[in-house]
Amino acid sequence: MLFADSGLSDASISVLLAIWSLTSVVFEVPSGALADRFSRRGCLIASGVLQAFGYAAWVLFPSFWGFAAGFVLWGLGGTLQSGAFEALLYDGLAANGDEDRYGPLNARVDTIELIAQVPVAVIATALFSFGGYQLAGWASVAMCLASSVIASRFPEPERGDEDDDELGYLATLKTGLRASVPIKRAVLAVALVYAIDAFEEYFTLLAQDWDVPTVWVPMATIGVPLMGAAGASLGGRLPFRGWVLFASGAVLIAAALLAVPLAIVLLGLFYGLYRFVLVHVETELQHRISSDARATVTSVAAIGSEFVAFAIYGLWVLGSAVAIGVMVLVVAVVIRRR
Repeated sequence: MLFADSGLSDASISVLLAIWSLTSVVFEVPSGALADRFSRRGCLIASGVLQAFGYAAWVLFPSFWGFAAGFVLWGLGGTLQSGAFEALLYDGLAANGDEDRYGPLNARVDTIELIAQVPVAVIATALFSFGGYQLAGWASVAMCLASSVIASRFPEPERGDEDDDELGYLATLKTGLRASVPIKRAVLAVALVYAIDAFEEYFTLLAQDWDVPTVWVPMATIGVPLMGAAGASLGGRLPFRGWVLFASGAVLIAAALLAVPLAIVLLGLFYGLYRFVLVHVETELQHRISSDARATVTSVAAIGSEFVAFAIYGLWVLGSAVAIGVMVLVVAVVIRRR
């Protein structure tokens, strides 16, 4: 909404999102190798700081190039977090012999993350009402810095140290890339499914297009993350069902064709079904990784998702949400046949 209200067209917004993804494409795998070679906790701390600078750039320079600079900084921060968090969580459980708990715990993390968007939406509405984008932006900067402080308190288990002194950054990077080959099907599944999450960036624009006033968009879309949280929570408890992602695509197409405020309910249902599938494919990937370069392998999947995300941005410009719904159907067919 900030971009649209600053005078940017849908095409310009998609270019900005493409810059965001391109940054991830360039730095995703190297950042995973940094996490594996040095400190995963350190990467999480740096991630929050970089994202804080990104939001600050948006507030201070509300123009296309200011937004682009912010996305580059956010992209760098995102790559440092991607892979590092999953690896830190999985290895922390494995150190105590509890790696089988990763699926339910990962689902719980996703659920809490999505539920947290509800009070955030309320706060965002209040901040926007009192201080517009400036106040909301600086509050976002503060939250990113707070996340770095919290990350500094995370325990980081020691990893195997055989050949650790000899295994440098490039060697770690190569190890992670080689480890991705035997489990390429699981890596591909995460890349395809996770890429769909790029569509979340357009939820607020959809609400505006469906005649919801800007000030009420956060409250109108408050049910979407709640449905996502429900789907993620069920994903940690129920077995995978191949038809779920296909159903989510069909629901999204129905919502896009309806194109009224009530369609936000269908948008939430789509997101809940999607999050159910995402938890399953992410968990399967972590269970299949046997290398110490866990963050690097996870980053390989993430970089694949960024390539697919370019299609999301292009489809938004060319065909809006209907075209993205069709893409979800295609991904569902590929996932079922993998």
